[in-house]
Amino acid sequence: MKQLTKAEEEIMQILWKLEKANVASIIEEMPMPKPAYNTVSTIVRILEDKGFVDHEKKGKGYLYFPILARETYSNQSINKLMNNYFNGSFKSMVSFFMKKNDMDTKDLEAILKEINKKEQ
Repeated sequence: MKQLTKAEEEIMQILWKLEKANVASIIEEMPMPKPAYNTVSTIVRILEDKGFVDHEKKGKGYLYFPILARETYSNQSINKLMNNYFNGSFKSMVSFFMKKNDMDTKDLEAILKEINKKEQ
């Protein structure tokens, strides 16, 4: 799966939220300063070429929608992070984030409870 640039990911986040949108609606959701219409349109077409987005005709324009689920992309991105920076070790990655985010044992216990819920 191809990686997204920061601008592409920003647009995908909006499309995952809206589910279907034209370029003007995407721009509406973006923070100030708003990018140019042509810029967003170009990025959406790149996302189509990469296989993240598809479109349907709506009047004179198009509605764009994600064809890749947010969870699928998130999982792939996390796996890439884990493989590239933590030698594929989930334990090393979690340990790193625990140390960097100054997590205490209560946080860890809450995480373990969530894991146990999923296993049942």
